[in-house]
Amino acid sequence: MERRKFLKAAAGGSAALALASCNNSDSKEKSSAVKSTKKFKWRCQMLVSKTLPIWSDGIIQLAKRIKTLSDGRLDIKVYGGGEIVGAMEVFDAVKQGNLEMGHAASYFWGGKAPGAEFFTSIPFGVNANGMYTWITQGGGLKLWEELYKPHKLVPIPCGATGVQMGGWFNKEINSIADLKGLKMRMPGLGGSVITKAGASAERTPPGEIYTALSTGRLDATEWVGPYHDMIMKFHKVTKFYYIGGWHEPGSILELLINEDAWNSLPEDLQLIVRICAADTHQWIFSKWLYEDAKAYQDVKKLKNITVKEFPMDVIKELKKISKDVIGELARKNDMTKKIFKSYTEFEKVYDEYLDISERAYTKGLKA
Repeated sequence: MERRKFLKAAAGGSAALALASCNNSDSKEKSSAVKSTKKFKWRCQMLVSKTLPIWSDGIIQLAKRIKTLSDGRLDIKVYGGGEIVGAMEVFDAVKQGNLEMGHAASYFWGGKAPGAEFFTSIPFGVNANGMYTWITQGGGLKLWEELYKPHKLVPIPCGATGVQMGGWFNKEINSIADLKGLKMRMPGLGGSVITKAGASAERTPPGEIYTALSTGRLDATEWVGPYHDMIMKFHKVTKFYYIGGWHEPGSILELLINEDAWNSLPEDLQLIVRICAADTHQWIFSKWLYEDAKAYQDVKKLKNITVKEFPMDVIKELKKISKDVIGELARKNDMTKKIFKSYTEFEKVYDEYLDISERAYTKGLKA
């Protein structure tokens, strides 16, 4: 069956079952009929430019699929970062109703909603599959919804990067002392970790990173992986490319939806949004892995760049600091305690299972 027809059938069938289970009176049926023909026009702004592949492609595709599956009843126009509001203003714009939807990464909003960092990625934590499993199956989503509720926002996971790279540097890192005074673009919990190590963590917007590196405002930056990093041309203004992104082992992206806008949608349209978000999540994740794997072959050919791993002593120190930083956030309030408790309980069983499954398999491959 054609993918679009399958998704549409799934959405329609699930919605029909949900509606059939309701105890509908004649008046309710008439109300449902009115709702089913009402059309909605939303605006969604991403954190990044519409020219950035995969991320923007996925969200533009999401909007098209929602429009198709809803027979045009929900029409979402997608904007790039800065087109309506500043990239770092998406959270507030959706909260205030100036946008119905946004697409970003929750760790940017930790100052507004402490604990939001936990829903993107955790230094030395689980990978992208683990994060998505915790969020969708392990109770993470309910906690995420609870965290965003006071802000009148509805979060939906939508996209993942896989394990990121360690970053682009103009300074070689041989010991933890080399991080002192380093000006590095790194948001989220990773940024808090390098700050404790003596670096200056910057939250430079994507469109300003290259210029900041070329002018010396930044000494280093993390971004995502080989594919996007090469597109951003960081290799032209740096000397070292460190692999093994300890700070973001499995970053999850998010849809932020204004609560009033969400509640105005009938149940079938809400279901279509969730189905399309799940489909887009997998598309972004697999596309990212595919393009990164290919792009790494180009990175290896760069004569001006040295590809390196962080020394194990540096990794050990960063891991110790990470434990302290995460613990501080977890103790911040009752909500962060609940989130961290849920995550760590899941991480324990997930990590143990990886030992007897994927890690055991990988170990066998190297035999």
